[in-house]
Amino acid sequence: MTDMVTTIRQVCLDLPEVSERLSHGTPAWFIREKKSFAQVWPDGHHQNEFPHLWCAAPPGTAAELIASDPKVYFRPPYVGHRGWVGVRLDTGIDAAELAEVIEDGYRTVAPRTLVAQLDAGSPKD
Repeated sequence: MTDMVTTIRQVCLDLPEVSERLSHGTPAWFIREKKSFAQVWPDGHHQNEFPHLWCAAPPGTAAELIASDPKVYFRPPYVGHRGWVGVRLDTGIDAAELAEVIEDGYRTVAPRTLVAQLDAGSPKD
């Protein structure tokens, strides 16, 4: 699981103006120190006793992902009603697919200027 958390951390921190800090006792990633877009629970959380990621998602995407693969994707507590998606990390999800989910979450929360910076391939800071 350490490898998966390391992968998540690297993907998140490679995005423009992202920082990491603990939130609710677990690693979380923020845009410009304010808006959260991802949070990892390596040891599970509440009734979800498996390692997983919570991530912002574009409108309608969470429902689509959950319907397409309910063994990997789920509606997380607290943030699921806001369109976030949960991703089980113990299912063998491919790192590239996970990175895509994270980037989509970033794009959902980030201001347009940072999305444009990401699209231009500019350095993160």
